[in-house]
Amino acid sequence: MPKTTTDRTPNSTSRRTLTAAARAAAKRAERGHRDERSESSADRPLAGRTVLIDAPKNGWQDPPEPSPEAFEEDDAPKAPDTPRRRRLLTALLGVLLVAGLVAAAVLGWQYRDARRTETARTEALAAAQKAAPIVLSYDYRRLDKDFAAARTHLTGDFRDEYGKTTKTVVGPTAQKYRGVVKATIAAPASGEAPAASVVSASPDKVVVLLFVNQVTESTQVSGARVDLNRVRLTMSRTDEGWKVSAVDAL
Repeated sequence: MPKTTTDRTPNSTSRRTLTAAARAAAKRAERGHRDERSESSADRPLAGRTVLIDAPKNGWQDPPEPSPEAFEEDDAPKAPDTPRRRRLLTALLGVLLVAGLVAAAVLGWQYRDARRTETARTEALAAAQKAAPIVLSYDYRRLDKDFAAARTHLTGDFRDEYGKTTKTVVGPTAQKYRGVVKATIAAPASGEAPAASVVSASPDKVVVLLFVNQVTESTQVSGARVDLNRVRLTMSRTDEGWKVSAVDAL
């Protein structure tokens, strides 16, 4: 059996040699290219200095970026709190308005009360001067007529009291002794105003002081007797005008 051998031709040997040589040439070329780039980089000037900083243990944490509102609040002047200022101003104006209305009402009431009081003084004084001679006078010959006329100037409890007193005391006595009493308000001889004045006054009540002369005639006295009296009349406002609500002899 013939011996088998692997024949190596000159062409295959030369091909491997060329391949190895090409590889070596390529490596040399690549090495030279890297050296050139290194030299060119070394020749170029540095643009800046590099500082190495060690990272913290927990790593780098980026700080929160500020919002535009934060810059506006810090840089721009703060505007006044308009709604709150308006509320305060409204409340203040409301208080001032209420105070003004109350003051106006009080002043108006005082003015109205003063006017009414002044009117009451004048009217009540005139009514008292008219009523006093009628209430304090009577004639035994016409008692019913005189007492009825007097009651038209009276009011309230005093009217009822006057009716009882004249019926049970004054009337019978005047009939028995033929009494006649005529009252007039004292007045100066020069004809000036009668002696009457207002003691106190309010819109509905006035107290009047009168100086009254009473001339009395009866079978119990000889001639005529003159009594000088001071009489205080309380005048009250009614729907029918000013009436006597009390008589006090001083």
